[in-house]
Amino acid sequence: MTEYKGVMVYAEVTDGKLAAIATELLGCGRKLADELGEELMATLAGRAVSNLAPEAIAFGADKVYMVEDQLLQDYQTDSYLPVMAKIAGEAMPQIILLGQTEIGRDLAPRLAFRLETTATLDCLELAIDPGSKRLRQTKPIYGGNARAIFISESSPQIATVRAKAMSPLERDASRKGEVIALAAGLEPSAIRTRVLEKVPQAVAGIRLEDAEVVVSGGRGIGNADGFKQLAELAGLLKGAVGASRPAIDNDWVPDVLQVGLTGKIVTPELYIAVALSGASQHMAGCSGSKNIIAINKDPEANIFREARFGVVGDWKKVLPAFINKVRELLTE
Repeated sequence: MTEYKGVMVYAEVTDGKLAAIATELLGCGRKLADELGEELMATLAGRAVSNLAPEAIAFGADKVYMVEDQLLQDYQTDSYLPVMAKIAGEAMPQIILLGQTEIGRDLAPRLAFRLETTATLDCLELAIDPGSKRLRQTKPIYGGNARAIFISESSPQIATVRAKAMSPLERDASRKGEVIALAAGLEPSAIRTRVLEKVPQAVAGIRLEDAEVVVSGGRGIGNADGFKQLAELAGLLKGAVGASRPAIDNDWVPDVLQVGLTGKIVTPELYIAVALSGASQHMAGCSGSKNIIAINKDPEANIFREARFGVVGDWKKVLPAFINKVRELLTE
């Protein structure tokens, strides 16, 4: 009988560095591995990633499986899927964690199918079940209106985790670990697509998904000019501007700022919802925020059920007063 042991994290690489989601998963994986009394493994795949192996160890990994190949320069399913399946077959982890990113959403279900197991996507919490020692995977359902706990009976147990749902460990450069280099074994003919060009998304200031503070507006803002006040507050708080679907549909702001089920999922420390009703589709994108502050003239608006703090009133009166107070506090 095959014995699965340990926790494995797929460590994404962005601009030649470990992505933030990678360090967050290593922090989460470290806790799970310690609870199981087993090792934490990381996987690194790319054209040149050997310099990142010590970083993965510094952030909690005991062992790093590393695959370098020219065909891994850009993420493509045809190249990364067989590599991840190969590493999983070599390491035999009982848990595999990936980020709920464009890569993770593509790779996790395909890897689960390849390994004849299951995958739970978009988890907010992970824990080891005391009785079965299986992975308890908590994720939002019904558009974020409820949460469900899943436990897979097959191995390896695969889950993707939402960005900022977990916290990284403090980097410890003194940690020691093992690095295992594997050959990719890829044939160019197996890669059915190729990247012709990369066009970076032009973003002024902090990216929405990276912001610690998000000031988001809804239909009640009324027009594009109203979002200028939201941008002013976001600038003072070193945050980013977000929007609900109606604001996007009315062309008040670019669609890259949409937060929600069909937009971006954000988990900032502070989410300020202005003239926003709090429909389930929107809350699916921001329910993971640590603190939600709502400003809405309708006391029955759903957003108040989700918010930690709320102000019932016309945003056109509340927001300028709030901006002035923030500016006053910042100049003290």
